[in-house]
Amino acid sequence: MDFTKLKRTFEARGFSVRYFETGMEAVQYLAEQTTGKTVSFGGSTTLEQLSAYEALQSGADVHWHWKGDGYVQDSEVYVTSANAVSETGEIVNIDGAGNRVSATLYGPKEVFFVCGVNKVMPDLHQAIDRAQNIAAPRNAMRLFGHADSDSKNTSIPACTAAGGDKCYHCKAPNSICRAIVIHQGPMRSHDRCELILIGEELGF
Repeated sequence: MDFTKLKRTFEARGFSVRYFETGMEAVQYLAEQTTGKTVSFGGSTTLEQLSAYEALQSGADVHWHWKGDGYVQDSEVYVTSANAVSETGEIVNIDGAGNRVSATLYGPKEVFFVCGVNKVMPDLHQAIDRAQNIAAPRNAMRLFGHADSDSKNTSIPACTAAGGDKCYHCKAPNSICRAIVIHQGPMRSHDRCELILIGEELGF
């Protein structure tokens, strides 16, 4: 990954971009940027691995449904991750309920996407492929566990029966692949939309 080129590409689309070698540096930066503000977190293994929720709590009013304190749609700041980032300047997310992606589209005036370098793909096509065939099945496994391959339970995603190896484009009632959101630039309602890249492998 050529970060200088990637940064130019995203900035040309209107995004802000920051790079940190370590998650600790990134979280410290986030804490500084959110001090005194209301912050909502979107479901994210990356943020969980970074202990970002705990780190921001000392200076901000932080809410995260993963921690049992609800979800604030009208927060000033929204912090989440992405399933994939393309070197051509797009951010890709797949969601099942919509709560994770909706706040990246409308509501909070500031949005931060926090991603490890493992999420960066050469182009949009490969970014979508990563979101569908790596991130989504692994998240389904996290949520539903490993289903017996002989199971008749069609309510859970088909990828769980195969151990999360790829997407099977199922129509299961509990599918987490209901919408693909591709950010080609910040929404017009955003005052700030920032991609924070970390030089570590994080999340799915």
